[in-house]
Amino acid sequence: MSTPTSTPAGCVLVVHGPNLNLLGVREPEIYGATTLAEIDRELVALGEQLGLAVETFQANGEGQLIDRIHSFSSASRPASGPAPSPAPAIPAAHPRADGQSVDPPPTRRGLIINPGGYSHTSIALRDAITGVALPTIEVHLSNLYAREALRHNSVTGAACAGVIMGLGPDSYRLALHALAARLTNPPQAPRAA
Repeated sequence: MSTPTSTPAGCVLVVHGPNLNLLGVREPEIYGATTLAEIDRELVALGEQLGLAVETFQANGEGQLIDRIHSFSSASRPASGPAPSPAPAIPAAHPRADGQSVDPPPTRRGLIINPGGYSHTSIALRDAITGVALPTIEVHLSNLYAREALRHNSVTGAACAGVIMGLGPDSYRLALHALAARLTNPPQAPRAA
């Protein structure tokens, strides 16, 4: 068991889509008896163990979800203004005249999203995920492929690094572990042969 760091290594936003506020009440035979508040508390505690700050957000409206993803992403971009004074040890790929990089700092932010029913229909939510370019993992409490045929396709999942489903609340916990690994050890680009 790792001990929490005093300064989080990164920040993860967990986004819950429509009707997830009804967890524990809505179709417990499919979604289980665990409430959204319980899932959120467990994720915040697990995030502390992994050295990550975890924020949670639930909304039923598509626009609210998109706005929250955008605002979370913009918080990871440096504010405009003077660059920090020490020059980087490795030359910037896109240096300014003063030698400082105009490249964004490496992201230490990521998303976990359960888009709920928007998984199957929301091109706008998919575009928000691809537009912010943060490492993202989609989760579902139930196995979409074991349900009605209309749930077998996820337009949002195709925009994510991975999809974890069918494991109840463990889907969220596994996603947080996977995202923690990506934030602390980003995947390397394949080397050219």
